[in-house]
Amino acid sequence: MNFLSIFLGMVGPWQIVLIVVIVLLLFGGKKIPELMRGLGSGVREFKDAMKDPEKKDDTK
Repeated sequence: MNFLSIFLGMVGPWQIVLIVVIVLLLFGGKKIPELMRGLGSGVREFKDAMKDPEKKDDTK
């Protein structure tokens, strides 16, 4: 068993539906694509940083 299944228990389809409904209620349907775009760009930047760890960021 991995840590997530021990911590949360077995996540079934009803729990996933409940999580999606809560996220929609909190952020609204129009805000979700913007949040996902930001998440995707963050993951992309992280992957790029992992590929080239010695490259310095000169934007600071």
